[in-house]
Amino acid sequence: MTASVPRLVIAAPASGNGKTTVATGLMAAFAARGLAVSPHKVGPDYIDPGYHALATGRAGRNLDAYLCGAELVGPLFAHGARGCDIAVVEGVMGLYDGAAGEGELASTAQVAKLLRAPVVLVVDASSQSRSVAALVHGFASWDPEVRVGGVILNKVGSDRHEELLREALDSAGVPVLGVLRRVARVDTPSRHLGLVPVAERRAEAVEAVAAMAAQVAAGCDLEALTALARSAGALSCAGWDAGEALASSPPPPLPVPSPGAAAPGPPLRPERPRPQAPDGLRVAVAGGAAFTFSYAEHAELLTAAGAEVVVFDPLRDEQLPEGTAGLVIGGGFPEVYASELSGNELLRKSVAALAESGAPVAAECAGLLYLCRELDGQPMCGVLDASARMGERLTLGYRDAVAVSDSVLAAAGTRMRGHEFHRTVVEPGAGADPAWGIRTGQRRVEGFVQRGVHASYLHTHWAAQPGVARRFVERCRTT
Repeated sequence: MTASVPRLVIAAPASGNGKTTVATGLMAAFAARGLAVSPHKVGPDYIDPGYHALATGRAGRNLDAYLCGAELVGPLFAHGARGCDIAVVEGVMGLYDGAAGEGELASTAQVAKLLRAPVVLVVDASSQSRSVAALVHGFASWDPEVRVGGVILNKVGSDRHEELLREALDSAGVPVLGVLRRVARVDTPSRHLGLVPVAERRAEAVEAVAAMAAQVAAGCDLEALTALARSAGALSCAGWDAGEALASSPPPPLPVPSPGAAAPGPPLRPERPRPQAPDGLRVAVAGGAAFTFSYAEHAELLTAAGAEVVVFDPLRDEQLPEGTAGLVIGGGFPEVYASELSGNELLRKSVAALAESGAPVAAECAGLLYLCRELDGQPMCGVLDASARMGERLTLGYRDAVAVSDSVLAAAGTRMRGHEFHRTVVEPGAGADPAWGIRTGQRRVEGFVQRGVHASYLHTHWAAQPGVARRFVERCRTT
Protein backbone atom coordinates (compact mmCIF):
# COMPACT_ATOMS: atom_id res chain seq x y z
CA MET A 1 0.00 0.00 0.00
CA THR A 2 1.23 3.53 -0.74
CA ALA A 3 0.48 6.27 1.78
CA SER A 4 0.28 9.55 -0.11
CA VAL A 5 -1.20 11.82 2.56
CA PRO A 6 0.50 15.25 2.51
CA ARG A 7 2.65 15.70 5.62
CA LEU A 8 4.97 18.05 7.45
CA VAL A 9 7.41 17.57 10.31
CA ILE A 10 7.68 20.56 12.65
CA ALA A 11 11.16 20.67 14.18
CA ALA A 12 13.48 23.15 15.92
CA PRO A 13 17.16 23.62 16.72
CA ALA A 14 16.42 22.90 20.40
CA SER A 15 13.62 22.62 22.93
CA GLY A 16 11.91 25.88 23.80
CA ASN A 17 11.86 27.36 20.29
CA GLY A 18 8.08 27.03 19.92
CA LYS A 19 7.47 23.64 18.24
CA THR A 20 4.34 22.85 20.26
CA THR A 21 2.77 26.25 19.63
CA VAL A 22 3.44 26.07 15.89
CA ALA A 23 2.52 22.40 15.44
CA THR A 24 -0.68 22.61 17.49
CA GLY A 25 -1.64 25.93 15.95
CA LEU A 26 -1.01 24.60 12.46
CA MET A 27 -3.13 21.51 13.14
CA ALA A 28 -5.99 23.67 14.40
CA ALA A 29 -5.66 26.17 11.55
CA PHE A 30 -5.83 23.39 8.95
CA ALA A 31 -8.79 21.82 10.76
CA ALA A 32 -10.57 25.20 10.76
CA ARG A 33 -10.26 25.12 6.97
CA GLY A 34 -12.26 21.91 6.91
CA LEU A 35 -9.32 19.53 6.48
CA ALA A 36 -9.12 16.17 8.25
CA VAL A 37 -5.80 16.54 10.08
CA SER A 38 -3.79 13.61 11.42
CA PRO A 39 -1.74 14.65 14.49
CA HIS A 40 1.50 12.94 15.48
CA LYS A 41 4.30 13.44 18.00
CA VAL A 42 7.86 12.16 17.78
CA GLY A 43 9.01 10.45 20.96
CA PRO A 44 7.29 9.09 24.07
CA ASP A 45 5.55 12.31 25.17
CA TYR A 46 1.92 11.91 26.30
CA ILE A 47 0.98 15.53 26.99
CA ASP A 48 1.46 17.25 23.61
CA PRO A 49 -0.75 14.65 21.85
CA GLY A 50 -3.60 15.73 24.13
CA TYR A 51 -3.38 19.26 22.72
CA HIS A 52 -3.06 17.82 19.22
CA ALA A 53 -6.26 15.83 19.73
CA LEU A 54 -8.05 18.96 20.91
CA ALA A 55 -6.86 20.80 17.80
CA THR A 56 -7.91 18.12 15.32
CA GLY A 57 -10.64 16.02 16.89
CA ARG A 58 -8.54 12.88 16.29
CA ALA A 59 -6.36 10.83 18.62
CA GLY A 60 -2.84 12.20 18.91
CA ARG A 61 -0.42 9.39 18.06
CA ASN A 62 3.25 8.91 18.90
CA LEU A 63 5.99 7.89 16.48
CA ASP A 64 8.90 6.49 18.50
CA ALA A 65 11.62 4.55 16.73
CA TYR A 66 13.21 3.54 20.05
CA LEU A 67 10.09 2.14 21.71
CA CYS A 68 8.55 0.56 18.62
CA GLY A 69 11.43 0.12 16.21
CA ALA A 70 12.12 2.10 13.04
CA GLU A 71 10.19 -0.46 11.00
CA LEU A 72 6.90 0.50 12.70
CA VAL A 73 7.17 4.27 12.25
CA GLY A 74 5.72 4.23 8.73
CA PRO A 75 2.92 1.72 9.45
CA LEU A 76 1.86 3.50 12.66
CA PHE A 77 1.84 6.81 10.80
CA ALA A 78 -0.22 5.35 7.96
CA HIS A 79 -2.65 3.88 10.49
CA GLY A 80 -3.23 7.24 12.15
CA ALA A 81 -3.34 9.19 8.88
CA ARG A 82 -5.79 6.84 7.14
CA GLY A 83 -8.56 8.92 5.53
CA CYS A 84 -6.95 12.28 6.36
CA ASP A 85 -6.22 15.24 4.10
CA ILE A 86 -2.96 16.26 5.76
CA ALA A 87 -0.70 15.19 8.62
CA VAL A 88 1.38 17.30 10.98
CA VAL A 89 4.18 15.68 13.01
CA GLU A 90 5.58 17.58 15.98
CA GLY A 91 9.23 16.78 16.63
CA VAL A 92 11.06 16.23 19.90
CA MET A 93 13.92 18.31 21.36
CA GLY A 94 16.30 19.55 18.65
CA LEU A 95 16.01 18.20 15.11
CA TYR A 96 18.98 15.83 15.44
CA ASP A 97 18.60 14.92 19.13
CA GLY A 98 17.59 11.35 19.90
CA ALA A 99 18.26 8.51 22.31
CA ALA A 100 21.48 9.20 24.22
CA GLY A 101 24.46 7.44 22.70
CA GLU A 102 22.37 5.92 19.88
CA GLY A 103 23.17 8.27 16.98
CA GLU A 104 20.06 9.42 15.15
CA LEU A 105 17.81 6.79 16.75
CA ALA A 106 14.46 8.25 17.92
CA SER A 107 15.35 11.72 16.63
CA THR A 108 13.01 13.96 14.68
CA ALA A 109 15.46 13.75 11.78
CA GLN A 110 15.20 9.95 11.68
CA VAL A 111 11.39 10.06 11.71
CA ALA A 112 11.36 12.69 8.95
CA LYS A 113 13.53 10.42 6.80
CA LEU A 114 11.44 7.35 7.53
CA LEU A 115 8.31 9.29 6.54
CA ARG A 116 9.99 10.96 3.54
CA ALA A 117 8.53 14.20 4.90
CA PRO A 118 9.77 17.78 4.53
CA VAL A 119 10.82 19.57 7.71
CA VAL A 120 9.72 23.03 8.81
CA LEU A 121 12.27 24.48 11.22
CA VAL A 122 10.88 26.70 13.99
CA VAL A 123 13.56 29.14 15.15
CA ASP A 124 13.49 31.40 18.19
CA ALA A 125 14.88 34.56 16.57
CA SER A 126 14.55 36.80 19.62
CA SER A 127 18.29 37.34 20.14
CA GLN A 128 19.71 37.23 16.64
CA SER A 129 19.49 38.72 13.18
CA ARG A 130 22.00 37.75 10.47
CA SER A 131 23.24 34.77 12.50
CA VAL A 132 19.94 33.04 11.84
CA ALA A 133 21.17 32.26 8.33
CA ALA A 134 24.21 30.38 9.65
CA LEU A 135 22.04 28.43 12.08
CA VAL A 136 19.47 27.43 9.45
CA HIS A 137 22.18 26.63 6.89
CA GLY A 138 23.84 24.31 9.41
CA PHE A 139 20.65 22.44 10.20
CA ALA A 140 19.63 22.20 6.55
CA SER A 141 23.00 20.86 5.38
CA TRP A 142 24.00 18.61 8.30
CA ASP A 143 22.25 15.53 6.88
CA PRO A 144 21.59 15.58 3.11
CA GLU A 145 18.73 13.08 3.58
CA VAL A 146 16.80 15.53 5.76
CA ARG A 147 14.94 18.08 3.64
CA VAL A 148 14.40 21.36 5.47
CA GLY A 149 11.70 22.91 3.31
CA GLY A 150 11.13 26.14 5.17
CA VAL A 151 11.52 28.19 8.34
CA ILE A 152 9.02 29.72 10.75
CA LEU A 153 10.58 32.54 12.73
CA ASN A 154 9.31 32.82 16.30
CA LYS A 155 9.50 35.71 18.80
CA VAL A 156 10.30 38.32 16.18
CA GLY A 157 10.45 41.76 17.80
CA SER A 158 9.54 44.27 15.09
CA ASP A 159 9.09 44.94 11.38
CA ARG A 160 12.75 45.93 11.16
CA HIS A 161 13.82 42.74 12.95
CA GLU A 162 11.76 40.69 10.50
CA GLU A 163 13.32 42.51 7.55
CA LEU A 164 16.84 41.71 8.77
CA LEU A 165 15.99 38.08 9.32
CA ARG A 166 14.43 37.67 5.89
CA GLU A 167 17.41 39.33 4.19
CA ALA A 168 19.79 36.95 5.96
CA LEU A 169 17.75 33.88 5.11
CA ASP A 170 17.60 34.79 1.43
CA SER A 171 21.26 33.77 1.25
CA ALA A 172 20.58 30.45 3.01
CA GLY A 173 18.17 29.32 0.31
CA VAL A 174 15.48 28.26 2.77
CA PRO A 175 12.14 30.08 2.42
CA VAL A 176 10.48 31.84 5.34
CA LEU A 177 7.01 30.30 5.70
CA GLY A 178 5.90 32.23 8.72
CA VAL A 179 6.73 34.92 11.26
CA LEU A 180 5.32 34.97 14.80
CA ARG A 181 5.76 38.10 16.86
CA ARG A 182 7.28 38.22 20.32
CA VAL A 183 4.29 40.02 21.81
CA ALA A 184 1.91 37.15 21.12
CA ARG A 185 1.44 35.00 24.25
CA VAL A 186 -0.45 31.75 24.60
CA ASP A 187 -1.33 30.46 28.06
CA THR A 188 0.03 26.91 28.27
CA PRO A 189 1.13 26.47 31.91
CA SER A 190 3.81 23.97 32.86
CA ARG A 191 4.88 22.15 36.02
CA HIS A 192 7.36 19.45 37.07
CA LEU A 193 6.84 17.13 34.05
CA GLY A 194 5.99 19.66 31.33
CA LEU A 195 2.73 21.18 30.13
CA VAL A 196 -0.40 20.69 32.23
CA PRO A 197 -2.49 18.03 30.40
CA VAL A 198 -5.66 18.99 28.57
CA ALA A 199 -7.84 16.85 30.84
CA GLU A 200 -6.89 19.03 33.82
CA ARG A 201 -7.75 22.36 32.19
CA ARG A 202 -10.03 21.63 29.28
CA ALA A 203 -11.80 25.00 29.04
CA GLU A 204 -8.52 26.92 29.24
CA ALA A 205 -6.87 24.45 26.83
CA VAL A 206 -9.62 25.02 24.25
CA GLU A 207 -8.92 28.76 24.46
CA ALA A 208 -5.16 28.20 24.24
CA VAL A 209 -5.47 26.01 21.13
CA ALA A 210 -7.76 28.58 19.51
CA ALA A 211 -5.17 31.26 20.27
CA MET A 212 -2.41 29.15 18.75
CA ALA A 213 -4.51 28.61 15.63
CA ALA A 214 -5.19 32.33 15.28
CA GLN A 215 -1.51 33.16 15.80
CA VAL A 216 -0.34 30.64 13.20
CA ALA A 217 -3.05 31.52 10.67
CA ALA A 218 -2.16 35.22 10.93
CA GLY A 219 1.61 34.78 10.79
CA CYS A 220 2.16 31.80 8.50
CA ASP A 221 1.63 31.13 4.81
CA LEU A 222 -0.81 28.23 5.03
CA GLU A 223 -0.94 27.84 1.26
CA ALA A 224 2.82 27.49 1.01
CA LEU A 225 2.86 25.06 3.96
CA THR A 226 0.16 22.97 2.30
CA ALA A 227 2.13 22.90 -0.94
CA LEU A 228 5.24 21.82 0.96
CA ALA A 229 3.26 19.03 2.65
CA ARG A 230 2.11 17.80 -0.77
CA SER A 231 5.73 17.47 -1.88
CA ALA A 232 6.36 14.61 0.58
CA GLY A 233 7.54 11.39 -1.00
CA ALA A 234 5.25 8.37 -1.26
CA LEU A 235 5.39 5.79 1.54
CA SER A 236 5.21 2.18 0.46
CA CYS A 237 3.90 0.51 3.59
CA ALA A 238 0.66 -0.92 4.90
CA GLY A 239 -1.04 0.86 7.75
CA TRP A 240 -0.64 -0.85 11.12
CA ASP A 241 -3.70 -2.84 12.19
CA ALA A 242 -4.23 -4.13 15.74
CA GLY A 243 -5.91 -7.35 14.67
CA GLU A 244 -3.26 -8.17 12.08
CA ALA A 245 -0.51 -7.33 14.59
CA LEU A 246 -2.00 -9.77 17.10
CA ALA A 247 -2.49 -12.49 14.48
CA SER A 248 1.16 -12.27 13.41
CA SER A 249 2.62 -12.12 16.94
CA PRO A 250 3.79 -15.32 18.66
CA PRO A 251 1.23 -17.02 20.92
CA PRO A 252 1.67 -16.30 24.63
CA PRO A 253 3.88 -18.92 26.31
CA LEU A 254 2.70 -20.79 29.36
CA PRO A 255 3.71 -19.03 32.59
CA VAL A 256 6.47 -20.56 34.70
CA PRO A 257 6.13 -19.48 38.35
CA SER A 258 9.24 -18.24 40.08
CA PRO A 259 10.19 -19.91 43.39
CA GLY A 260 7.87 -18.80 46.14
CA ALA A 261 5.53 -16.96 43.78
CA ALA A 262 1.77 -17.25 44.08
CA ALA A 263 0.05 -19.69 41.76
CA PRO A 264 -0.34 -18.13 38.31
CA GLY A 265 -3.88 -19.37 37.76
CA PRO A 266 -5.08 -21.46 34.82
CA PRO A 267 -2.72 -21.71 31.83
CA LEU A 268 -3.06 -19.20 29.04
CA ARG A 269 -4.67 -20.66 25.92
CA PRO A 270 -3.05 -19.57 22.64
CA GLU A 271 -5.98 -18.31 20.67
CA ARG A 272 -6.53 -16.20 17.58
CA PRO A 273 -7.69 -12.73 18.64
CA ARG A 274 -11.38 -12.01 18.37
CA PRO A 275 -12.65 -8.74 16.88
CA GLN A 276 -15.10 -8.21 19.72
CA ALA A 277 -16.02 -9.52 23.16
CA PRO A 278 -19.08 -11.75 22.76
CA ASP A 279 -18.71 -12.99 26.33
CA GLY A 280 -18.77 -9.45 27.71
CA LEU A 281 -15.17 -9.54 28.92
CA ARG A 282 -14.38 -6.05 30.20
CA VAL A 283 -11.05 -4.35 30.77
CA ALA A 284 -11.29 -1.17 32.81
CA VAL A 285 -8.83 1.59 31.87
CA ALA A 286 -8.17 4.48 34.26
CA GLY A 287 -8.73 7.94 32.80
CA GLY A 288 -9.76 11.38 33.97
CA ALA A 289 -7.48 14.19 35.10
CA ALA A 290 -5.19 12.04 37.27
CA PHE A 291 -4.43 9.36 34.63
CA THR A 292 -3.94 11.00 31.24
CA PHE A 293 -0.97 9.05 29.85
CA SER A 294 -1.97 6.35 27.38
CA TYR A 295 -1.10 5.35 23.84
CA ALA A 296 -4.16 4.96 21.60
CA GLU A 297 -2.84 1.67 20.23
CA HIS A 298 -3.11 0.00 23.67
CA ALA A 299 -6.90 0.22 23.72
CA GLU A 300 -7.02 -0.86 20.07
CA LEU A 301 -4.94 -3.95 20.85
CA LEU A 302 -7.05 -4.86 23.88
CA THR A 303 -10.18 -4.55 21.75
CA ALA A 304 -8.68 -6.66 18.96
CA ALA A 305 -7.72 -9.29 21.55
CA GLY A 306 -11.38 -9.64 22.50
CA ALA A 307 -11.93 -7.18 25.35
CA GLU A 308 -14.46 -4.42 25.76
CA VAL A 309 -12.44 -1.40 26.94
CA VAL A 310 -14.30 0.74 29.49
CA VAL A 311 -12.73 4.01 30.70
CA PHE A 312 -13.41 5.12 34.28
CA ASP A 313 -12.28 8.11 36.36
CA PRO A 314 -10.66 7.29 39.74
CA LEU A 315 -11.40 10.84 40.91
CA ARG A 316 -15.15 10.46 40.38
CA ASP A 317 -16.23 6.82 40.08
CA GLU A 318 -16.69 4.97 43.35
CA GLN A 319 -16.63 1.48 41.83
CA LEU A 320 -14.85 -0.21 38.96
CA PRO A 321 -17.09 -0.72 35.90
CA GLU A 322 -19.50 -3.61 36.36
CA GLY A 323 -18.05 -6.89 35.14
CA THR A 324 -14.41 -5.73 35.20
CA ALA A 325 -12.16 -8.71 34.49
CA GLY A 326 -8.89 -6.78 34.22
CA LEU A 327 -7.56 -3.33 35.04
CA VAL A 328 -5.08 -1.06 33.25
CA ILE A 329 -3.82 2.05 35.06
CA GLY A 330 -1.48 4.15 32.95
CA GLY A 331 0.57 7.23 33.69
CA GLY A 332 -0.43 10.67 34.82
CA PHE A 333 -0.25 12.88 37.88
CA PRO A 334 -1.62 11.11 40.97
CA GLU A 335 0.75 13.20 43.09
CA VAL A 336 -1.27 16.29 42.13
CA TYR A 337 -4.53 14.57 43.08
CA ALA A 338 -3.32 12.46 46.01
CA SER A 339 -5.89 13.88 48.42
CA GLU A 340 -8.84 13.32 46.07
CA LEU A 341 -7.68 9.81 45.12
CA SER A 342 -7.24 8.94 48.76
CA GLY A 343 -10.66 10.35 49.60
CA ASN A 344 -12.33 7.96 47.13
CA GLU A 345 -12.11 5.09 49.59
CA LEU A 346 -14.80 2.98 47.93
CA LEU A 347 -12.87 2.82 44.66
CA ARG A 348 -9.59 2.10 46.44
CA LYS A 349 -11.25 -0.87 48.11
CA SER A 350 -12.72 -2.00 44.78
CA VAL A 351 -9.26 -1.94 43.15
CA ALA A 352 -7.72 -3.79 46.10
CA ALA A 353 -10.44 -6.45 45.97
CA LEU A 354 -9.92 -6.99 42.24
CA ALA A 355 -6.18 -7.39 42.74
CA GLU A 356 -6.74 -9.75 45.68
CA SER A 357 -8.92 -11.95 43.47
CA GLY A 358 -5.93 -12.54 41.20
CA ALA A 359 -7.42 -10.65 38.25
CA PRO A 360 -4.89 -9.06 35.87
CA VAL A 361 -3.82 -5.54 36.82
CA ALA A 362 -1.28 -3.63 34.68
CA ALA A 363 0.00 -0.37 36.15
CA GLU A 364 2.56 2.05 34.71
CA CYS A 365 4.18 4.87 36.68
CA ALA A 366 1.15 6.76 38.02
CA GLY A 367 -0.66 3.44 38.24
CA LEU A 368 2.23 2.08 40.31
CA LEU A 369 1.89 4.98 42.74
CA TYR A 370 -1.86 4.45 43.01
CA LEU A 371 -1.39 0.79 43.94
CA CYS A 372 1.05 1.62 46.74
CA ARG A 373 0.18 1.69 50.41
CA GLU A 374 0.47 5.49 50.46
CA LEU A 375 1.53 8.46 48.34
CA ASP A 376 2.96 11.49 50.11
CA GLY A 377 1.35 10.27 53.32
CA GLN A 378 -2.09 9.83 51.76
CA PRO A 379 -3.56 6.30 51.80
CA MET A 380 -3.77 4.68 48.36
CA CYS A 381 -5.04 1.24 47.30
CA GLY A 382 -2.62 -0.80 49.40
CA VAL A 383 -2.24 -3.48 46.74
CA LEU A 384 1.55 -3.25 47.02
CA ASP A 385 3.56 -3.14 50.22
CA ALA A 386 5.33 0.04 49.15
CA SER A 387 5.31 3.72 49.98
CA ALA A 388 5.61 6.50 47.37
CA ARG A 389 6.60 10.14 47.69
CA MET A 390 7.66 13.09 45.61
CA GLY A 391 11.42 13.33 45.18
CA GLU A 392 13.87 16.06 44.22
CA ARG A 393 15.41 14.40 41.17
CA LEU A 394 13.82 13.93 37.76
CA THR A 395 14.23 10.41 36.37
CA LEU A 396 14.05 10.58 32.60
CA GLY A 397 15.22 8.45 29.71
CA TYR A 398 14.85 5.45 27.45
CA ARG A 399 15.42 2.02 28.98
CA ASP A 400 16.27 -1.44 27.64
CA ALA A 401 14.45 -3.96 29.82
CA VAL A 402 13.97 -7.70 30.22
CA ALA A 403 11.13 -9.29 32.16
CA VAL A 404 12.65 -11.06 35.15
CA SER A 405 9.38 -12.59 36.41
CA ASP A 406 6.49 -14.23 34.62
CA SER A 407 3.51 -11.90 34.73
CA VAL A 408 0.16 -11.14 33.12
CA LEU A 409 2.02 -9.00 30.58
CA ALA A 410 5.12 -10.97 29.68
CA ALA A 411 6.96 -14.22 30.20
CA ALA A 412 10.31 -14.06 31.96
CA GLY A 413 13.00 -13.30 29.41
CA THR A 414 10.80 -11.09 27.23
CA ARG A 415 12.75 -8.06 26.06
CA MET A 416 11.07 -4.68 25.72
CA ARG A 417 12.10 -1.08 25.43
CA GLY A 418 10.54 1.55 27.61
CA HIS A 419 10.77 5.06 28.95
CA GLU A 420 10.92 6.47 32.47
CA PHE A 421 9.64 9.96 33.30
CA HIS A 422 8.90 10.77 36.93
CA ARG A 423 9.93 12.78 39.95
CA THR A 424 8.69 10.35 42.57
CA VAL A 425 10.37 7.64 44.64
CA VAL A 426 8.89 4.27 45.63
CA GLU A 427 10.23 2.58 48.75
CA PRO A 428 9.31 -1.11 48.48
CA GLY A 429 8.41 -3.46 51.27
CA ALA A 430 8.19 -7.20 50.70
CA GLY A 431 5.98 -9.79 49.07
CA ALA A 432 6.50 -9.11 45.35
CA ASP A 433 8.96 -10.14 42.67
CA PRO A 434 10.60 -7.51 40.44
CA ALA A 435 9.04 -6.83 37.04
CA TRP A 436 11.98 -5.71 34.92
CA GLY A 437 15.72 -5.88 34.76
CA ILE A 438 16.91 -2.57 33.34
CA ARG A 439 19.94 -2.89 31.07
CA THR A 440 20.49 0.77 30.17
CA GLY A 441 23.19 2.39 32.30
CA GLN A 442 23.50 0.86 35.76
CA ARG A 443 21.94 -2.62 35.87
CA ARG A 444 19.04 -2.83 38.30
CA VAL A 445 15.69 -4.45 38.86
CA GLU A 446 12.49 -2.43 38.93
CA GLY A 447 8.78 -2.80 39.49
CA PHE A 448 6.53 -5.40 41.10
CA VAL A 449 4.95 -8.69 40.04
CA GLN A 450 2.48 -9.99 42.59
CA ARG A 451 -0.22 -12.53 41.73
CA GLY A 452 -2.02 -10.90 38.78
CA VAL A 453 -0.41 -7.48 39.30
CA HIS A 454 2.31 -6.03 37.08
CA ALA A 455 3.33 -2.56 38.31
CA SER A 456 6.32 -0.57 37.13
CA TYR A 457 7.68 2.89 36.43
CA LEU A 458 8.44 1.78 32.88
CA HIS A 459 6.20 3.15 30.11
CA THR A 460 6.06 0.71 27.19
CA HIS A 461 4.40 0.82 23.77
CA TRP A 462 2.47 -2.38 23.18
CA ALA A 463 2.58 -2.04 19.39
CA ALA A 464 6.19 -3.21 19.71
CA GLN A 465 5.02 -6.41 21.46
CA PRO A 466 1.35 -7.02 20.56
CA GLY A 467 1.44 -10.31 22.44
CA VAL A 468 1.38 -8.29 25.67
CA ALA A 469 -2.24 -7.30 25.04
CA ARG A 470 -3.25 -10.82 24.02
CA ARG A 471 -1.56 -12.34 27.10
CA PHE A 472 -3.33 -9.83 29.35
CA VAL A 473 -6.77 -10.49 27.84
CA GLU A 474 -6.26 -14.26 27.90
CA ARG A 475 -5.45 -14.07 31.59
CA CYS A 476 -8.60 -11.98 32.09
CA ARG A 477 -10.56 -14.71 30.36
CA THR A 478 -9.09 -17.59 32.37
CA THR A 479 -8.82 -16.07 35.85
